[in-house]
Amino acid sequence: MRRFALAAVALAAIAVAGCSSSSSSSTASGSSSSSAPAASSSAAQTGTITVLAAASLMGTFTELGKQFEAAHPGDTVKFSFGASSALAEQINSGAPADVFASASTKNMDQVVTKGNASNPQNFAKNIMEVAVPPNNPAKVTSVNDLAKSSVKVALCQPLVPCGVVAAEVFKNAKITVKPVTLQPDVKSVLTQVELGNVDAGVVYVTDVEAAGSKVKGVTIPADVNATTTYPIAALTHSTEQSIAQAFVAYVLSPTGEQVLKAAGFEQP
Repeated sequence: MRRFALAAVALAAIAVAGCSSSSSSSTASGSSSSSAPAASSSAAQTGTITVLAAASLMGTFTELGKQFEAAHPGDTVKFSFGASSALAEQINSGAPADVFASASTKNMDQVVTKGNASNPQNFAKNIMEVAVPPNNPAKVTSVNDLAKSSVKVALCQPLVPCGVVAAEVFKNAKITVKPVTLQPDVKSVLTQVELGNVDAGVVYVTDVEAAGSKVKGVTIPADVNATTTYPIAALTHSTEQSIAQAFVAYVLSPTGEQVLKAAGFEQP
């Protein structure tokens, strides 16, 4: 009987050991299984690109970025908006970026010449318009009114595309305009008008459209108005070339054209 009891104890010990081993194995398997979704989620994050774009593209490109991300799950688009001249300088100074969308072919050419982009494609065109506060305190009714000393005018800085094109308008209209402020980009000019700090600002028609009731637009006659063309290109040193090229193609697609047209841009 004593021998039988010892054997029973030994069998019970083996059974307990077996259960412990099975439990340990099950726990390890469960840990591995729970980590699988995280790995899968990580793999889904295809990549992130940074797009440097002209300030006048803020509304349209923000919309296109959201649409692109929806059409390319896992891809992320980040934007940095500013004056095309400043963005070109940043790129040529080594700033990390993947796509450049300029409001001037001149600024894009500067990037191409430095070997930082190739094969840019024109995707839009814009024309100028005078923006005034809703109550139009200076009674500005034409571009010629901007030459009056009593009218406070905001312009873009001379090297910025919107400043360059505004200068062409004044040359065509044979007027001299002395601004009270020179702003770093077109959105800054628009802000000065919206705040009532100036009586008028020369911006793009798309900016007046985007501002809605915050400003009123004074049309510049076609015979004195001037235009600028927008080129886009993936940057040579992008670490996400496939996504960068895909975004460029999306901007150039019929969907991109539709969004740009709705905002007031013209075909190049």
